[in-house]
Amino acid sequence: MNASGNTKRILVFLLVVAGVVTIAGKPANADFTFGNLKNLGPEINTSMQELPAFLSSDGLSLWFSRSSSSWVGGFFVATRPTVHDPWGTPVSVGPWTEDLSTFKTMGVVPGWTTADGLETINAFAGPGGYGSSDIYLLRRDKIGADWGQPTNLGPVVNSTASESANTYSLDGLELYFSDDNGPRRPGGYGSADLWVIKRATRNDPWGVPVNLGPGVNTAYEDGFPTLVGDGLVLFFLSQRPGGYGGADLYMMRRASRSNAWGPPVNLGPLVNSPGGEYYAYLSADGSTLLFDSERPGGYGLHDIWQVSILPIVDFNGDGKVDGKEVLAMAEHWGQSERLFDIGLSPLGDGVIDANDLTVLAGYIGQEVNDPTLIAHWTLDETEGMKAADSAGEHDAVVLGNPAWQPQGKIGGALAFDGKPNFARTTSPVLDPARGPFSVIAWVKGGAPNKVIVSQSSGADWLYLNQFGMLTTDLKAAGRDAKSLSSDAFVTDDQWHRVALVWDGTIRALHMDGVEVARDTQPSLVPSSGDLQIGAGKNLTPTAFWSGLIDEVRIYNRVVQP
Repeated sequence: MNASGNTKRILVFLLVVAGVVTIAGKPANADFTFGNLKNLGPEINTSMQELPAFLSSDGLSLWFSRSSSSWVGGFFVATRPTVHDPWGTPVSVGPWTEDLSTFKTMGVVPGWTTADGLETINAFAGPGGYGSSDIYLLRRDKIGADWGQPTNLGPVVNSTASESANTYSLDGLELYFSDDNGPRRPGGYGSADLWVIKRATRNDPWGVPVNLGPGVNTAYEDGFPTLVGDGLVLFFLSQRPGGYGGADLYMMRRASRSNAWGPPVNLGPLVNSPGGEYYAYLSADGSTLLFDSERPGGYGLHDIWQVSILPIVDFNGDGKVDGKEVLAMAEHWGQSERLFDIGLSPLGDGVIDANDLTVLAGYIGQEVNDPTLIAHWTLDETEGMKAADSAGEHDAVVLGNPAWQPQGKIGGALAFDGKPNFARTTSPVLDPARGPFSVIAWVKGGAPNKVIVSQSSGADWLYLNQFGMLTTDLKAAGRDAKSLSSDAFVTDDQWHRVALVWDGTIRALHMDGVEVARDTQPSLVPSSGDLQIGAGKNLTPTAFWSGLIDEVRIYNRVVQP
């Protein structure tokens, strides 16, 4: 698809005004998705434990530790000529033992070292400390010199608990750590908590450790923090309920160092597995996430994996990038709407500005391959009992006798007559309680109490209430449960694009690009049933759709249809 003349003019206009727009510094979570996942292979991973992984700013050096099950091993660095080349054979840069002196010749390790390479921190267990593991600081006069004598950060920072799993800001003024692998610090919330200490300059003493609070820490283990780049992204491990394994990776963002951290976000089932994930590290350009995993298919107990990070550029979920995306970005200029925050890196920078526009401009006219589109029934078939899923493996069986129509809104469509005619997948598409998702469909016709999309033995996702108004019955359990209805009529025999969007807290109904209803639900009832198009959850005879349905899409993210 080629960009229209209007789109090009809008792009030029916005690029011109970008330099004079006032930016509002509001916190935001970027909207992004993960691409290809791969194990770093036997050159890096062995039958031992490899963790954690840190990348140099140019992406050409990889630091990691390799140890036996007794946690005795060494630090290694692997290099490559370009980011497109495989990693070379790792070289040892020092042993990993409880003897602090062995650390003196170790090089600069991102995540533990200041930007100038003259100061580094690490946690060690051994004699002379205050607890089972303490945090130490090391300094040197110039790059390449050995580190000086390790200095214990003292009893204000270290305690009789185990302070470890630490991460450093590049300016050396913030240090995040967790109290795991032993006794806990007083004032915590669970079996391991995340803490932060700060100082005004590198010549000042560290302040008193501050717990990141109940919005971050839970009654379970929360630890292994990794502060990324400019200090605006923090990854950590958590064993809180609702994850995908025994330990999942989460991410938090903040707009600036003076802002509070936003809510933790689970990195999802591609990164997190039933096996458990630990350290995570982001490349400097934001395009690659490295993490440690116990998942099957590796070479040892802990392997280092990587996954690409991709910006989401199809904001409205119509399968293309055009002037609609540009206009949507323009409407949110200077704001911090997460959907449009795609630059500099795919994680965004907290505001909608020229960085985001530059990224978007690179996709105008290109084919969109959106991994978050997990099911898409175009309904363009002309005959037969199968409605193919062009995005995944959720083909639907057409039951009864709905009629294939050569003309729909986008292509063909299915015509329903209000009788037991519908399409049903042969396997579940998603559990709505697991996280953000969107369901979108084009419909024409309809009548009161008719269902567009439902989940077998679950809930009616999109339907018309007794007045013919767009409604959803996906809701929480118990006293908080309630349906969400709009005042948008669908029964006027015109094509309408209807959608339900769930971001994990807020439900919203949309029709023809306009939000027509929203509310807050603390959760959704879990469901594992098959998806049904044109029928209610229990196949109630009066709920079968009457009219046309075309282009049903399901995303595992928030869209703005």
